[in-house]
Amino acid sequence: MAVWELYSKRRKIELGQLADVFTYDSIPSALRTQVVHMWDDAIGVPYGSGNLTGHGETIQDTYFQIAQILRREYGVFKLSNSRDPDDKGEARDDLVNWFLKTPDNERVLDAIELTFRIIEAYCGEENYLYGRKNKKLADGVVEELNTRFKEHGVGYQFTEGKLLRVDSQLVHTEAVIPALAVLRGEHFAGAQEEFLSAFEHYRHGKKEEALVDACKSFESTMKAICDKRGWTYDKNKASASDLVNICLSQGLIPSFWQGHFAALRTVLQSGIPTARNRQAGHGSGTQARPEPPDELVGYVLHMTASTILFLSESEKRL
Repeated sequence: MAVWELYSKRRKIELGQLADVFTYDSIPSALRTQVVHMWDDAIGVPYGSGNLTGHGETIQDTYFQIAQILRREYGVFKLSNSRDPDDKGEARDDLVNWFLKTPDNERVLDAIELTFRIIEAYCGEENYLYGRKNKKLADGVVEELNTRFKEHGVGYQFTEGKLLRVDSQLVHTEAVIPALAVLRGEHFAGAQEEFLSAFEHYRHGKKEEALVDACKSFESTMKAICDKRGWTYDKNKASASDLVNICLSQGLIPSFWQGHFAALRTVLQSGIPTARNRQAGHGSGTQARPEPPDELVGYVLHMTASTILFLSESEKRL
């Protein structure tokens, strides 16, 4: 369903009352309710009418699968005050009642990520509910979810089947999304997994792990380019600096740009790897190492995305 620009929303924009700073630890009740509406659109309502008549069992099975995954992962028999957790007909109510009321925002995000992953992978298939435009509905609710996140100032976006933390909408749109598009290529499977893992760690507050995986993704991207181009490197010992030197010596950056990109070498060689080495790559000794600040982790992740994008575009021009 389309997102309507109501008068009250326009008025808030005029008065500058819409959030321009993201929050990460609070999922508003209005957003939760909107998510439930999206579930009803894409998954369906078990007791629906019209073109959903006759599909009640399929819809119930989908909600039951979702509820069972969450119950098992959380080590509970039911999510809310459902009378009979084994009754598939009650699965939607068990899920929705819990989702709207639980104070645990991490688990709310779990439910959003899980349900929208199922919506994309299963409910959007042609044979899910016959007589509907399932793919169009699934794509529509994913787009709406990301729009609603922005409206409520909640700093997440659903991308590539995962919720990614967003510190800057501009950087996310201009660097992270294009970098993910690059990493879908067959040569970059390992780099993509590490890149998504870095953002997943970031979302869960595992900042050191996020830095480590960002560096791994950066290194894997350069290795993939070297493999694709047949450039020799030590597959067991090559460091980020070694890989940077190889890519530069092979003209990945055109020679007439070398002067303009003198600073890039410093960024590539000492930016991402140094952040990782100094903050996450070594033991803390006898004293606890201070936790990397959010702004450093966000900067490294976004710098990684921008660098992956730059290296990929440069490789295409060779």
